[in-house]
Amino acid sequence: MSSLSLAVRDSSTMLRRNLLHARRYPSLTLNLLLTPVMMLLLFVYLFGDVMSAGIGGGGADRSQYIAYIVPGILMMTIGGTVIGTAVSVATDMNEGIIARFRTMAIHRGSVLVGHVVGSVLQSVMSVVLVGAIGVAIGFRSTDATVLEWLAAFGLVVLFSMALTWVAVGMGLVSPNAEAASNNAMPMILLPLLSSAFIPVDTMPGWFQPFAEYQPFTPAIETLRGLLLGSEIGHNGWLTLAWCVGLAGIGYFWSTAKFNRDPK
Repeated sequence: MSSLSLAVRDSSTMLRRNLLHARRYPSLTLNLLLTPVMMLLLFVYLFGDVMSAGIGGGGADRSQYIAYIVPGILMMTIGGTVIGTAVSVATDMNEGIIARFRTMAIHRGSVLVGHVVGSVLQSVMSVVLVGAIGVAIGFRSTDATVLEWLAAFGLVVLFSMALTWVAVGMGLVSPNAEAASNNAMPMILLPLLSSAFIPVDTMPGWFQPFAEYQPFTPAIETLRGLLLGSEIGHNGWLTLAWCVGLAGIGYFWSTAKFNRDPK
């Protein structure tokens, strides 16, 4: 069997293992999903009228705020889902299963690839679930073409993969699952400091550069542009640059740590 065939076979096995774990122990995924869902419902039904008046500059219109906030919540969902990946990797590293894998005739990188692909699939499914809730409460994307929907799907996959590789690295350097969860918290805190809930130009002037150029804001604005037809501008290129940069950093960090860790 060729090296490529061996890598694909073993990666598929590890992917199946991780998906079975997620199915048998869904509590972690559900707990991480609860945060974006609660944020969506909280901001729409408690603050929707006030926030829509501030964004639109006119009368209160909750439906306008639903259209604004849902893309941000979808990206926040990705950040929350990959926290579970960091916890899962840290758990594997500390329960001895990785040491067992090292003694077996399997492709070395398949363990990490299984975690990454499994996390991306879970992120996509989580985004679909939260998006369905958004549609149920009034979100509509009537102007998006088929090509724009495909681009939005590709953005979700690419952004998920980039954050997942970083989360894998966080899991590998964490001494236990609790530390991994704490180390990965920026994944769900950064969307709170982005344009997910309010436009960047309404923030204090000294804070706007950080909010505008951190990873989540360009991704959120790009998704808004694809789904709602708003101006994307430079955010598309910024999103691509962040995704490639984070994926590259996370990949080399994770593989270097995994290959030298004696545990």
